[in-house]
Formats: sequence, structure tokens, C-alpha cells
Amino acid sequence: MSRFSNLGHRLYQGEVSFDFVGRRKLWYSISGVIVLVAAIGLAMGLHLGIEFKGGSVYTVQKSGLTVAQAQTAVNDVTHGTTALVQSTDNGKVRIQISSEIEQSPDSIRSGLAKELNVPVAEIDSQVIGPSWGEQISHKALLGLVIFMVLVTVYMAIAFEWRMAVAALVALIHDLLITIGVYALVGFEVTPGTVIGFLTILGYSLYDTVVVFDTVKENTKGLTKQSKLTYSEAANAGLNQTLVRSINTTVVALLPVAALLFIGGGLLGAGTLNDISLALFIGLAAGAYSSICVATPLLAQLKEEQPEMKALAKRVAQRRASEAKAAAEAAGDGTPEGEEFADEDLPAGMVGQRGQAAGRSRAKGRPTGKR
Repeated sequence: MSRFSNLGHRLYQGEVSFDFVGRRKLWYSISGVIVLVAAIGLAMGLHLGIEFKGGSVYTVQKSGLTVAQAQTAVNDVTHGTTALVQSTDNGKVRIQISSEIEQSPDSIRSGLAKELNVPVAEIDSQVIGPSWGEQISHKALLGLVIFMVLVTVYMAIAFEWRMAVAALVALIHDLLITIGVYALVGFEVTPGTVIGFLTILGYSLYDTVVVFDTVKENTKGLTKQSKLTYSEAANAGLNQTLVRSINTTVVALLPVAALLFIGGGLLGAGTLNDISLALFIGLAAGAYSSICVATPLLAQLKEEQPEMKALAKRVAQRRASEAKAAAEAAGDGTPEGEEFADEDLPAGMVGQRGQAAGRSRAKGRPTGKR
């Protein structure tokens, strides 16, 4: 059996532990760099679909027609205006043209029929006005804001406001990274993309809630002891759910990767790219943020509480006292295990008491001599 086969059990039992919370500065730095790159891509602008900015869509079905041939034809009709050409899963070619072009939809349709040598009736056209696209944009943004508000309220009620803040920061972190990657690769933002955004936010929240629930269980009555700080208890809870989070993410990424790389890449179904890229980037970012952003941030916020500061001080004092006692025992040559502290023994037991070697026997006690 591989030595990694029981890693999950060892993590849960505390036999193996990765210090995620203690290395939070490292994770914050990595997240900061990624978010900065994503912000640069976002500043370059998103490639919005016609559903958001208006335009026309033409669907052509012709045997042997390739995306490159359709792109050349539409460029000739629109005199070089950039158009988005994609192949669909049913063998058709989909051409999207922005509303910024001055030509009428009917003239474009006729021009495409001439260039592609197909009847005009076999080219399906759909025109979307800019006002309708603006309404879609507002509704998508409103849905996102409502989602964030509901998430914050739920987390504050189910857990506490510090957990709600940490979860909200992780969600914004995932959203910024996903949108930034979209801007960098130049993929078109469609309603399917918005669905992907909401899906990954829900997944990220689910993963964070699972970790927070374990952390909450591990930190019950934490101030009544002096062995662990809040950060250490939170890190233990994170390690207990680590393998579960990784397995869940990998299983979720496999079908999404098939959609993105095989369906959209190898098979050329470009209509799958908008939602599959959002899911792929968002799932990976969500798993990272729940482990390396949300929990370390929660621990940092909790450590600012007066009772947690007092707990950390007691833990430090106890460890210093134990280290001093161990050093003295090693220096005096005292056999290990001869002396015990009462607090380390089970309830009802008292530590061994030292007795004088020459203690006299009680008077009148039989000695056994005559």
C-alpha cells in the first residue's frame, strides 16, 4: 500500500499537518499577484457578447463550411469589421456581428448568402437591440449583488460576522480572478458566462462552509484550555477537510476540462467555451481560496479578539514553562516520568508526592522483631 493512501486519515487524526494558517502572508502575496494580473486584464476590457451590447446573429448550415471560410466571407461583407465566428455542436456556423456596424442586417444576410453560395432563406438571422442588451447587463449585475448580500446574511446567521467577511472576501477573490482571465484570453462574455460565474460562486461558498463548519467544531470551548491557539485549532480543522476538498475539486474539474479542452478545443464547439472556461477557472480558484484565503483570514480576524489574545498569551506561557521544566529535568538527570503535573493526569488522580527517605515509622507499629 502506498504511503500516501491513508493521508486523509492521518490528516484527520493530526498525525500529519500542513501549516496553511501560519503561512498566510505567503498565500496573501500569491493571491495579490494573481488578482493584480487579473485586474490588468480587466482594465484592458471585456469582450462582451451581443446579448449585452446588441448586434445580429447569423446561423449558416452548409456541408463542408469551415470557420475560416465563414470568417473570410463575413470580413468581405462587412469590409473588415471584426466578427465572431463559431461552430456549433450541430454542424452549423454561427456568426455574430456587433451593432456598431452601419450596414443593415438584411444587406449583411444577402452578402453572406452571395459569398457562401447558399440561398438567403437558409441563413437564419436574429437581431438584438442595444437596449435589450443593457437590460440584460443590469439584471446580471443585480443578480450578482443579491447573491453576495444573501451569502453575507446567511454566513453571519449560521456562523458569525467574521466568517461572513472571510467568505465574502474569498468570493470576490474568485470572481475577480475568473473575470480577469476572461479578459486576458479574450473569450466572449455571454449569458452562459454569467451562469458560470454564479455556479462557481456557489461552489466556492459550499467548500468554504464545509471548512468553516469543521473549524467551528474544533474551536468550541477553546478559551477553557491552554494548549492550542485559535489559529492552530483552525489549521487543524482545515487539515481535516483538506483531502475532501481536493477530491471534490478534482472530480468537478474533470468533466469541465473535457468540455473546455476537448469539446471547445479539439472538436471546435466554440459555444461551450464561455461557460466551461468560467467553471474551470472558478472551480480551481474556489478550492484555493477556501483553503489559503478564507480560513487564514478568519484566523487573523479571530486572533484580534481580546479573549483570543489572552488565550495566545496563556499558551505561550504554558509552553515556556514546559520547555523550562524539560530543560531542568534533563540537567538534573531526573528520570523521565517521575514527576507529573496534576493537570496532565486523568480526573481523580493526583500526581506522585515525594516522600522523605528516612521517614520514621509510626510509634507502636510492630517491627516484626521479638
